Amino acid sequence: MSDAGERYLGEVLRDEMIMKDSILAVLEEGPKTVPEIALALNASEYDTMLWVMGMRRYEMVIEVGGAKGDGYCQYRAIKAH
Repeated sequence: MSDAGERYLGEVLRDEMIMKDSILAVLEEGPKTVPEIALALNASEYDTMLWVMGMRRYEMVIEVGGAKGDGYCQYRAIKAH
């Protein structure tokens, strides 16, 4: 655990399968940045970034456009075929 208060990485990754449905539900409203998703989930940006990056790796979400002034890209859900 770091001074910033992040949870142990194993705990965050264990929660990924639980949180993916919640993240996809948030993205049904439209593309959002990691901080916007974290706010909607009442989760830390650190945890949310790890979850979104995992979902990106497995093609559940995709970046929309480039990084904005705050340095964050927006993500949207990829519809299952």
